[in-house]
Amino acid sequence: MGSALGLNDQAGALMALTIATWNINSVRLRSGLVQKFLKEAKPDILCLQETKCPDDQFPHGDFRKIGYGHIAVSGQKGYHGVAVLSRLPFATQSVKQFAGKADCRHISVELSENAGSLAGLVVHNFYVPAGGDIPDPEANEKFAHKLAFLDEMKQWGKKDKPASKKAVLVGDLNVAPLEHDVWSHKQMIDVVSHTPIECDKLNAAIKSGKWVDAVRTLKPEPEKLFTWWSYRAADWVASNRGRRLDHIWVSEDLAGSLKKTEIHRDARGWERPSDHVPVTLTIA
Repeated sequence: MGSALGLNDQAGALMALTIATWNINSVRLRSGLVQKFLKEAKPDILCLQETKCPDDQFPHGDFRKIGYGHIAVSGQKGYHGVAVLSRLPFATQSVKQFAGKADCRHISVELSENAGSLAGLVVHNFYVPAGGDIPDPEANEKFAHKLAFLDEMKQWGKKDKPASKKAVLVGDLNVAPLEHDVWSHKQMIDVVSHTPIECDKLNAAIKSGKWVDAVRTLKPEPEKLFTWWSYRAADWVASNRGRRLDHIWVSEDLAGSLKKTEIHRDARGWERPSDHVPVTLTIA
């Protein structure tokens, strides 16, 4: 579906909104790919993770020239970083720190009254820690950080109730929580991103916050869904050993308005690609 800007009625009310999420793995290196995706998919909002870019070096002009004039960023040199690119203006924007680290893993925006029926919609963009390679918090500080981050997401959902109003949570959450979110549940059960403790904690965050997994609502199991394929694979297409690490959740009041979701698998085959691909959701 095209941009919501082409779906307005004569009164100017917004009839649909398309939002996308993509771990771009360096926005400056892959600005051209972002522009290509924006021109082809035409989402109204694109949330990026792992931008690896200080705020003052973010390529704002690349995206403004193609219609994405509203940009919120939270970045740092070389690591992490999140951003929101939008056709629609923001009323507010903010960042929140998780697990005691100021490491640019969250940003949120609230849409202004110009978003029509979705005015006041809050979009949360997350980049959850990957967690390293060893699934033992005692032996691996990165894994301990990830678990603490997921625990805090659960508490945030319960205490602050971000989904108590119209809200969307997107991002690279670095957990494939369901059996058919990985190429082989049996072979992945002890691999970081699909261990039982990570899956339990992510699902607890969904439940505590009263979120709805929008992608799985529209594409339920047992269909296998992947959004990430390792750079290590000699032929990622042939092996197809993917994981669904990138997610879109919505507040319960939006669950009945879900229209369409798409995983843009073709982007993994673009020149010098990210190892993640964009995921889009259209809300009526």
